[in-house]
Amino acid sequence: MLSVSDKAELRHEVKKLKNQGKKISFVPTMGNLHAGHISLIKKAQDLADIVVVSIFVNPLQFGENEDFADYPRTLIADKAKLEDTKVDILFTPRESEIYPQNLQASTKVLVPEVSDILCGEYRPGFFVGVATVVAKLFNIVLPDIAVFGEKDFQQLHIVQRMVQELDFPLEIVSSPTIREADGLAMSSRNSYLSTKERLAAPLLHQSLMKAREQFIAGKDVLSIEKIYNKFLAINGFKPDYFVIKDAISLGQPAKGKDAVILAAAWLGTTRLIDNVIIRH
Repeated sequence: MLSVSDKAELRHEVKKLKNQGKKISFVPTMGNLHAGHISLIKKAQDLADIVVVSIFVNPLQFGENEDFADYPRTLIADKAKLEDTKVDILFTPRESEIYPQNLQASTKVLVPEVSDILCGEYRPGFFVGVATVVAKLFNIVLPDIAVFGEKDFQQLHIVQRMVQELDFPLEIVSSPTIREADGLAMSSRNSYLSTKERLAAPLLHQSLMKAREQFIAGKDVLSIEKIYNKFLAINGFKPDYFVIKDAISLGQPAKGKDAVILAAAWLGTTRLIDNVIIRH
């Protein structure tokens, strides 16, 4: 595995590979890799000749009181996992490579409307940080394909819209959420959960699955949302939202069209997100 921190060097390597006719796939991450990340990488390997993985903890997507300083950084262990998975290139840029200006002075990317709802309402500026860093990474790596997980459904939606509307010449591929044996969606932040919280955490996914059954059975959307916001609160969560949306637009769901049930809730000091997609 080639490990690169300099963006000019990475571009040189990618250009060389493309001149050889190689197809490039890309998996952007913030490190602290788990089986969910590895599943994205394996999908990327199935779709292209060369896989580039980036590890960059992006300061622009962390709010003032969020966990940027404490976010788990496990580069040595991550490199070992990537070697085992036979990744071709690891890109670990310095912050100055991504943001040559200070963060406030840097050019930013905003995908309107959908960036200010759901997680965007509770984490102002978060999706500007996501869209900006992803756009910059796409322009550095120049992949043919990029793979994103469905666990971060709103993020996936925003990246898809950005790529379409700004005419990035690449394909976005989604990959299913990878879960623990008890249903909890894998996440780097799961390591923050106490033993007691970890036992309660699967209730988030269980509530989504029960809501899915009721939605398919024709129960009123507002009633379902109310039931499971209350269910989470009773069981020790502090819900930010539990909502049912159209899976394509993130607007109101329509009968006979794909829908998604999305939830975000605090369990102690850890914010968990999850979703289930209902396809017709």
